[in-house]
Amino acid sequence: MTNLLEVNNVSKNFGSFTALNNVSLAVPKGSIFGLLGPNGAGKTTLIRVINQITMPDTGSVFLDGETLQEKHIKDIGYLPEERGLYKSMKVGEQALYLAQLKGLTKTEAKQRLKYWFDRLEIGDWWNKKIQELSKGMAQKVQFVVTVLHEPKLLIFDEPFSGFDPINANLIKDEILYLREKGATVIFSTHRMESVEELCDDIALINKSNKILDGKLTEVKRQYKSNTFEVGLRTDNNAKLEQEIADKFSISTAYFKTLDNELKLNIKLNHVDKPNDLLNYLTSKAEVSHFVELIPSVNEIFIQTVKSNN
Repeated sequence: MTNLLEVNNVSKNFGSFTALNNVSLAVPKGSIFGLLGPNGAGKTTLIRVINQITMPDTGSVFLDGETLQEKHIKDIGYLPEERGLYKSMKVGEQALYLAQLKGLTKTEAKQRLKYWFDRLEIGDWWNKKIQELSKGMAQKVQFVVTVLHEPKLLIFDEPFSGFDPINANLIKDEILYLREKGATVIFSTHRMESVEELCDDIALINKSNKILDGKLTEVKRQYKSNTFEVGLRTDNNAKLEQEIADKFSISTAYFKTLDNELKLNIKLNHVDKPNDLLNYLTSKAEVSHFVELIPSVNEIFIQTVKSNN
């Protein structure tokens, strides 16, 4: 898969403070790319470099095979965490103005705005002022303005901020829809469950350095510990637990169940296979629960940042 965006060895300093230290990443075309990191890690600086708001001290950025330059502004849609709508302007008037700044004619802008306003069911907001809208309502307007000119690259910084669960799910579906239509998305958030749902690839930045990147499935594979969460029904929990402990490394598991089952996390060594474990357990008890523990993005985030610190 070819890359839409490539960041090569980018560094940025503000006085004696290093915001980015030799950061490189590649964003595949047609993917949703999770840009992750703690507060102050350097994510916003990197986003500002990609948007040409800030110039890097060293390194280079390429968009669709070309060195990033002023003409590419129209190819990028950016939804910042700190929203930038004019509160005293009417929604429709402001959306038309911002669409034309992105190169659309007034006629094109009106057609596309009607499509999106109808799609998000916000058509009756046209003559409202932004200050009359809730944070979530204003967020929908800003989302429309961001995607209206159909850019190659969309950058969403905490796009679900201010949304209730229903509208957050609506915007999630729209991001997936835009990806299906060919857009490439950089998605920066602290909501790790959203990363699990949406992202194909991720990069983790901490203290100005990239400390992890890759396809999400591959990253999870690297961090898995060959541990299985099991539930067992038996007449003597203590006896069975001791038998299992004599053969495997175990710990107590915590998951909801309707019965008083023996709940264990069982870690396999490099020789034992999952089928071997399952066959052993079924010979000893009724197996009611058997799941491989795959690390979540949240667990990987915490573990990697702690190790790096």
